[in-house]
Amino acid sequence: METEHSTAAELLGRYIRGVRRSRALTLVQLAALADLSHPFLSQLERGRARPSMTSLEKIARALGSSQLELIAGAADLSRQIAPTAPTLVRADEGDRGPYSRGEARLLVHGERAFHPMAFEASNVDPGELHIHDEDEFLHVSAGPCTVDLGPEGIHELETGDSIYYVGGTPHRWFSRTGSRYRLFIVKQHFPLRDLGSVWDPALMVELEDAK
Repeated sequence: METEHSTAAELLGRYIRGVRRSRALTLVQLAALADLSHPFLSQLERGRARPSMTSLEKIARALGSSQLELIAGAADLSRQIAPTAPTLVRADEGDRGPYSRGEARLLVHGERAFHPMAFEASNVDPGELHIHDEDEFLHVSAGPCTVDLGPEGIHELETGDSIYYVGGTPHRWFSRTGSRYRLFIVKQHFPLRDLGSVWDPALMVELEDAK
C-alpha cells in the first residue's frame, strides 16, 4: 500500500466509493468480499491510500467491475464531461487496462448508459467466473474463443459470432489453443450520476459514513 494524498488518489477513492454505494455495500461488506482490511478501504476512499494492482483487482471483482473501469471512471471525474455531450475517441485514444484475462480499451468517455470496449487476449486458463449486475454483449471480431456461462452452458464462438447475457450470469472466456482472439464488448453501465457528492467538482471528501 502506498500512502499519499493526491488528486489522482482522491479521484480513484471517490469513484470506488460511488460504485460501492451503487451496489448498496457498506465498507465492512466490501472489505469482506475483497479480503482487504476495513481501515485500508476507508483510507482509500478518502484518497489517503493508493491500492496495488493486486488490491485493485480484488476490489474490482468484489464490486462486479474491473481495474480498467475503476481507473477510467476516476479519470472521467476529472474530465467533467456533461452527461448529454457527445464524446469522440480516436483510434489511438481511450482508457486502456486489464480486463478479465486480457487487455481492453474503452471506446467512450464519460458517464454513459453502456461501455463499449475492444478486448484482446490469448489466455488458455479461463480463470474464475465473473459476475456483475449489468447485461453484457460480446461480438467476436477475431476468433475463435470459448465463452463459459456457467449454468447457462459453454459456447464455442468463431469470428463474426455474437452472444448476449443478462446481469448476474457467471461468465468467462478463453482460447482452447492459446491463439489470440479479439472481442467487441458492450457492457451496460450502472448510473453514478445520481449519487450527488461523487460528482462534486470541488472534490470535497466526505467523512466516512458510519454504516
